[in-house]
Amino acid sequence: MHIKVFFDLSLLEQILDDWTTATGMTAIAVDNEGNYLTDAFGLSDFCSRYTKGDLDEWKRSSRSGSDSAIFSVQSGLTNFATDIIVAGSYLGRIIGGQVIVGDGEDEQLESIAAAVNADIDAVREVPVKSEEAVHSAVKLLGDMVNLIVSSEYNKTNSSDLVATLENDISQAADLIEEINEKSLALDKIESKQKILSLNASIEAARAGEFGRGFAVVASEFGKLAVNSGEINRSIKSSLKTLTAVIDEMEESSQK
Repeated sequence: MHIKVFFDLSLLEQILDDWTTATGMTAIAVDNEGNYLTDAFGLSDFCSRYTKGDLDEWKRSSRSGSDSAIFSVQSGLTNFATDIIVAGSYLGRIIGGQVIVGDGEDEQLESIAAAVNADIDAVREVPVKSEEAVHSAVKLLGDMVNLIVSSEYNKTNSSDLVATLENDISQAADLIEEINEKSLALDKIESKQKILSLNASIEAARAGEFGRGFAVVASEFGKLAVNSGEINRSIKSSLKTLTAVIDEMEESSQK
């Protein structure tokens, strides 16, 4: 199952755009094969110049984990990855971060600058947040994305089920019509059987002693006509009940 089959990725991009604007962090979505699903949002100039490669490497090395979110520190900046799970299936990840977790004092900034060979003024562009704030923001993003993606999946799945049900109802209705037509044909056969039985009884009576055996056959033929009629009426009764059930199912599927 691929997320693009049922989910509008422009909605995912809007979520990431809003979230990165609110948090100052970077975020991008990848599918279950590690391919990028969206553009990178909140990508700072510092990240583009110095640590975008770290983020790409994090994307390649990041895999589905048992935790709701996992974190890694590269070049002194913290990145995160949180799974997109729908109906128990792993569909991809939201990765990002590019945030300094700590006090943001000069000593920490100088260490980061040295790690990426950058000027300390450039490092000052990177957002600084507490560990608790980062974890809370990532959890919020993961919960929100999974809730919306699951909702869209359920709507699509329900639509498919309704379409299948409508198709099955249509086929059942066609079958009922076909059986009704055959039931009408049985009515004609029953009528002819009764006439033949009556004629045979009359001819047997005219034949007297020689017609006894024929009279027995005529009597059995008459019983067969009666039995056929009863079976046919039972079929019609069942069809009437089945038609009512089909009509009720069709009304329910359209609500």
